[in-house]
Order: sequence, then C-alpha cells, then structure tokens
Amino acid sequence: MNKRWTIGKIKEFVESNSESKLLTTEYHGFSQKLLFKCSCGTNFEKTFTKFKNNNQRKCDVCQPPKASR
Repeated sequence: MNKRWTIGKIKEFVESNSESKLLTTEYHGFSQKLLFKCSCGTNFEKTFTKFKNNNQRKCDVCQPPKASR
C-alpha cells in the first residue's frame, strides 16, 4: 500500500505520536531529512521513515542512537 504523505499529514502524525514538533514546512520525499524540535528544546534531523518506523522520535540526547551490532 503506497500512502502519499504530505507535510500536513506528517505534522499530524508527529503531533499525535510523539512529544516532538515538526519544524520543516515542505516535504519532498522519503529520503529528505526533516527538522524536528524535541520536547527538551533541542533541534534534530531525521528522515520521516526513521521517525515513523524506527521510533526515533526524540533527539540524540533524550534517545541515544542504538549501538551498532
């Protein structure tokens, strides 16, 4: 199922599924890094795919990256 995400739908998803805020105002595709503001006030960048599927919904300070195997 190919779901077309718009900046409005992404903003809705971010607001209802995390404590972060979306700062980016345009969406050009799944490989684009988006700018978010964490609940602690730190800005961070993630692709929407990582944010959505990998539960990387906070900055690297609040949610450190997992150690590679």
